[in-house]
Amino acid sequence: MKCNQCQSEMVEDCKVNVEFDTPGITISKKGKGLFNKVSAKSKAAVCSNCGYVAFYIDKYKEFSK
Repeated sequence: MKCNQCQSEMVEDCKVNVEFDTPGITISKKGKGLFNKVSAKSKAAVCSNCGYVAFYIDKYKEFSK
């Protein structure tokens, strides 16, 4: 993944922790129907050159359904 600020290569697969919240940040989307909910834990990528941080999820294709 390239940094949006300086175009350097970013360090991926970093954990995201929020103080006083053990599970971190989860992204979810409620779909149509009773059991049609999609969720994914977020990860972070960090630029070691300028410090820019980007959040992303691995299961992004499931959100387009």
